[in-house]
Amino acid sequence: MKKILSGLVLVTAATSIHAEKVVLPEMVVTATRTSQTINSLSAAATVFTREDIERLQVQSVPELLKRATGVDMTESGGPGKQSSVFIRGTKNGHVLVLVDGMRIGSVTLGQSPFSSLPIDQIERVEIVRGSQSSLYGSEAIGGVIQIFTRKGQQKQDNTPSVSVDVGGGSYDTAKASGNVSGKYNNAWYSFGASHLTTEGFTAYPSKSSDRDGYENTSFNVRAGYQFDNSLKVEAFALRSQGDNEFDNKYAGSDDQAQSNGFVVQNIGATGSFKINKDWLLTASIGESRDESRNYHNADFFNTRRRTARLINNFTLNANHEIVLGSDFRQDHVESSKVYDEGTRYDIGGFAEYYGRWFDLVDFNASVRGDEDEQFGSHVTGAAGFRVALFETDIDLIGNFSSGYKAPTFNDLYYPASDYGMGNSNLKPEESTTFEVGLEGEHFGAQWLVRAYHTNINNLIDWAPAPTAEKPYMWKPSNINKAQIDGVEMELSTQIYGWDVSLNGDVLSPKNRLTNARLVKRSQMHLTADVSRELVGGFNVGSTLAVSNDRLDGTTKHHGSVVWDLRAAYELNNHWTLKGKLNNLLNDQYQTNLGYNTADRNFFFSVNFKH
Repeated sequence: MKKILSGLVLVTAATSIHAEKVVLPEMVVTATRTSQTINSLSAAATVFTREDIERLQVQSVPELLKRATGVDMTESGGPGKQSSVFIRGTKNGHVLVLVDGMRIGSVTLGQSPFSSLPIDQIERVEIVRGSQSSLYGSEAIGGVIQIFTRKGQQKQDNTPSVSVDVGGGSYDTAKASGNVSGKYNNAWYSFGASHLTTEGFTAYPSKSSDRDGYENTSFNVRAGYQFDNSLKVEAFALRSQGDNEFDNKYAGSDDQAQSNGFVVQNIGATGSFKINKDWLLTASIGESRDESRNYHNADFFNTRRRTARLINNFTLNANHEIVLGSDFRQDHVESSKVYDEGTRYDIGGFAEYYGRWFDLVDFNASVRGDEDEQFGSHVTGAAGFRVALFETDIDLIGNFSSGYKAPTFNDLYYPASDYGMGNSNLKPEESTTFEVGLEGEHFGAQWLVRAYHTNINNLIDWAPAPTAEKPYMWKPSNINKAQIDGVEMELSTQIYGWDVSLNGDVLSPKNRLTNARLVKRSQMHLTADVSRELVGGFNVGSTLAVSNDRLDGTTKHHGSVVWDLRAAYELNNHWTLKGKLNNLLNDQYQTNLGYNTADRNFFFSVNFKH
């Protein structure tokens, strides 16, 4: 079974299968914090490479993520607007987001700035579904999304690799990006920059008819060196900043149209040293920032996360490995609001075993302990297996994992006002997940089916808590319990020269206390993608994404059918023309109450590589 699946990325709808090519197995680091082939993992994973990003012609991180199995999204308007990610029906705050191994996201809101991350500066995205708290600690109840920025590449003639992309399209959108990378002896480097501007469209039309524009300027730099004594060091930095116009649906009609400035930044360094042939030591430090300033009322929220990490990889033999690691994280907030606490820390340590037995069974187990300054200690664990069933070309997969999510600064310490205040007595949200699946290859098609059951306790919910003096007061508390049952499937094959991939899921997310359906989630998704390389340098493709209705409070949004077309033409080895038509059927739908999504639109670009 392993030999048959080798080289095929079965768990992503973004990856084409070319029967005539021999491809090395895709490697994944997020699922185990060590490099493993994707077809040996018990965890469910999706990988998007730079090649996928360019082939699919996606223009933002949210546009890429919602193509992945088990990922649902809500959007609050056009480019740059807030996007919320739900993995396997868990809520937005249950997804841990890493950029080059460092946590990013607002420590007040507890969500990540997907819309502000520049897709042109991204090399690779790994999405691991299911709790990963036993490796990463808080936030990873639903899964982990790790984004890797562009890195140094070298051409055969040892000259730098250069790429430039210029394009434009609907909503007065214009975009330009460039990247230079290379290697020199034992050193490597990469530098990239991009700029995007768009007038957008009316995000929330009920009180405001203005267009909500967006501007983003980003850069990414990375450099490293490999010493002769097995020491490797690397430093990296990503910064994205700009302005975002938005409609505040909670404001009065005169204050509806607002704008804010934002900064998303991630800086870090890592070093690895091979102490001997069986022991690799890796140390990393970094800082991420998420800053926002409202130009309308001068409110600002500047949050910072500092991280230090030490990981020991011990190779026992070719089939067995142990990983021991520790993390330190300090979260800090500065704001125009006066929080009761401005800083907190977390210290965690974990141990993991990975092994392959009898050339049939892949097994992994991990345990982690965290000490949080606010609520004390927490222990999580996980175990999983993948068994090759004899003479069937089928793998049986099973997983168990526990997870938790610490309350955000807003949950705990939000300053008291007439309308809301935090609750410092909150407990962490806790989860358990059981998962079983089958994966195989038959008649030239690669397929998988997974079923999962997740229970979440101590769910934090903001609810009315009126007093005589403050009748409109809201406060958070641990009042809810959730149960999420789901089945997901994937299929990849080639039909008459067309690369065909399907992924979909059906889930039942509900409140265990009331049996009510959880809001914001669609219960059914299906994504189909086809692509083909034609003679004469042409490449064409199409994606169809279907989802059913979702609840938003007491409002039910109807489902959506979004059909995209794309084409590319290679003029020569250096120049490529690309074009994409999105939402061909002009489906009018909402995923967030009152906020429009894009109607039929297009984007064209010219790409130069040397």
